[in-house]
Amino acid sequence: MFVSAATAWEISLKSSLGKLRAPDDLAAQLESNGFTSLPISLAHALVAGSLPRHHDDPFDRMLVAQAQLEELSVVTRDFRFAAYGVHLVEA
Repeated sequence: MFVSAATAWEISLKSSLGKLRAPDDLAAQLESNGFTSLPISLAHALVAGSLPRHHDDPFDRMLVAQAQLEELSVVTRDFRFAAYGVHLVEA
């Protein structure tokens, strides 16, 4: 199982704004629960920037780009991901 750097970034941002509670040791918690970090590469950024505008959230567009390039599934309840043709696992 992978967790995108974009996901950690979004969690950190929302936590700092008081919109989400997250552990202070998020990276350690993810690793101890079997998640592997998925960094954001230049290729990911280029694909995310060129995606059709089915979804305007930049974090979600990055997840789509990573799923496409790395041939991964996305765990989400957001129906807008389907428009990109990535494999979805309903959360």
